[in-house]
This record gives sequence, structure tokens and C-alpha cells, in this order.
Amino acid sequence: MTDRGNLPRGRAAFWLVVSLALAACDGDQSALDPAGEDASVLALLFWVMVAGAVVLFLMMNGLFFYFTRVKVRSQSRAVARWLIVGGGIVLPVTVLGALLTWGLTILPDHRQAGDGLRIRVTGEQWWWRVEYWPEGSDTPIVSANELRFPAGRRTELILSSAHVIHSFWIPALGGKMDMFPGRETRLSLRPTEPGRYRGQCAEFCGTSHAWMALEAEVMPPEAFAAWLGTEARSANLPATAAAQAGMALFSREGCGACHAIRGTPHVGRVGPDLTHVGSRATLAAGRLPMSIEALQAWIVQPDRLKPGALMPAYPHLTRAETLQLATYLRGLE
Repeated sequence: MTDRGNLPRGRAAFWLVVSLALAACDGDQSALDPAGEDASVLALLFWVMVAGAVVLFLMMNGLFFYFTRVKVRSQSRAVARWLIVGGGIVLPVTVLGALLTWGLTILPDHRQAGDGLRIRVTGEQWWWRVEYWPEGSDTPIVSANELRFPAGRRTELILSSAHVIHSFWIPALGGKMDMFPGRETRLSLRPTEPGRYRGQCAEFCGTSHAWMALEAEVMPPEAFAAWLGTEARSANLPATAAAQAGMALFSREGCGACHAIRGTPHVGRVGPDLTHVGSRATLAAGRLPMSIEALQAWIVQPDRLKPGALMPAYPHLTRAETLQLATYLRGLE
């Protein structure tokens, strides 16, 4: 006898499982909530594969049910041969062959040249060096840990790594691409929906792999052009006494040996370019939100917040000095 009292509970459990399965289908780091032409193609490929898997599951279990519950008797050799050859060879080869062919036909779209803008991204330990190369320019606009794209235009990405293998991935905008030391790989993206999206290194690359995030913003073309013009400018001069003291501390502590700030004598290439660091949404490749308090914490103990980071700690600075230095850096917008 069926316990009808358990039916609502079973139905609730079913919908709970479905809800959990679909909980990650949207958001700023979801491949199933595409915001670009390339991600839409990959999402379609995923859903086609899911549909095929469901059909195959139903077919196989339907056959199992039919031969074990409906038509329970010995089967002829011809039926057995048909099931083995048709279900075990012909059907998988046909389906997988069709999916492979389709996948290969869409691959060139992800490698085609852009509409003029090129962005060189280098995976560091553990952050992203970013260089914008506008069409016709022989001098890059250098940034770090964030990417900006013009909506509706295809941008070519030139990817490489400084030390170990990384993998570049912004799920809402397109597929992933590995980054190798001493070798360039190329990927192109055509974002269509303005907004902010999150990327991540998708290849285990060391101690702070999980803290190697990447902020991406898709902007209307006019807004992107204005932003790029601002990004190409030299750093702002400190506007307050605290910021001026912070600028002096930056020089005194030798920070310019590792960091560059355009418009100043500091031209270091070891760490991220800090010319407009205050305008970024996060600090240390997504590890902290951009704020004066976060900058202070990072200056004092970067290795605690991001194990393995190459930046040295400055615990000898007083709280007043870290506040001045953080105020200066936060004002670089």
C-alpha cells in the first residue's frame, strides 16, 4: 500500500534538489547566464548536451523497464545484436560525432581577430598584468587585475604567463584559455551586455590560486573610450596633506622599485601598475574590496592575506604612516 502522506514530502524534496541544481545558473560568474556572444554559444552547447543526456537516460531506463517489467521473456539473438550494435555503437558514435563536429565549427569564432583593440594579459604570482593596445598605438596603457571591454565589439586577448601555467576564464563572457610561460595563446570575446562580471584563474597555480580573481566590466563604447582616455593619463597629484605625506612615504620605502606610477619617477615592473589603483573595485586581484582600511591591512601583512605573494610586508610602519600611504594610493583614481 502506498503511503500517500509521503507524497507531498517527496515532491518537496524533488523541488528542493531542482532548486539547488539551478541555484548557480545566474550571477556575475555563471557560464549559464551569458553576457556575450561567445558565452551564449557555449551555454547553448551545454544545454544541448544536457538535453541529449536526459534523452539518453530516459531511453536506456525505458528499455530496461520494458524488458524487465513489460515484456519479461527471453529475447532473440537478433534483438540482442540490435541493442548492442545500435545502442552501444551506432547511437554513441552518431551523437558524439555530431557534438564534436559542432564544437569544432564554433572554435574558430573564439580565435578570430578583434575589431582593433587588443588586450595583453599576463598571469603573475598571483595577479593579472593588463596592457591595452588601442588600434594604431605602439604604447600600451598598463593596468592590473581588472579588464574593461566595449560592448558589442570583439576584443582580442593575448595571453601569457610569467611563471607557471594559469587559465584565463570569465564565465559570463566566454570560454577559458590556458596561459603558458614563454608562449602566447589568443582568445577573442564579444561581450554584449554592459555590467560587471567576475573571472577566475581556472588552473591550479600555487598557494593563492583561489585568491586570483579578475574583475571585468563591459561598457558602452562611448563610455569605454572615455575611460580608456582617463586611464592613459598620468596619476593624480595628492590633494591633501595626508596624501602628500603618503607620497613621500612611497618614495622613502622604495615602493617604486616594484610599482610604476605614471607621471612620477616610479617605474617598477615587478608588481602591479598603481597609476589608477584607487579606481579599481578590488585590491590584490579580488582578495579585498578597495578601501583605505584594506590598503592598510595589505601594506602591513600581504603574506597573511595572500600566502606566497611576492610583496614584502611593512610591519615597521606606524598606523599613522600606513594611513597616510593608504590615503595616497586610494586617491590614485
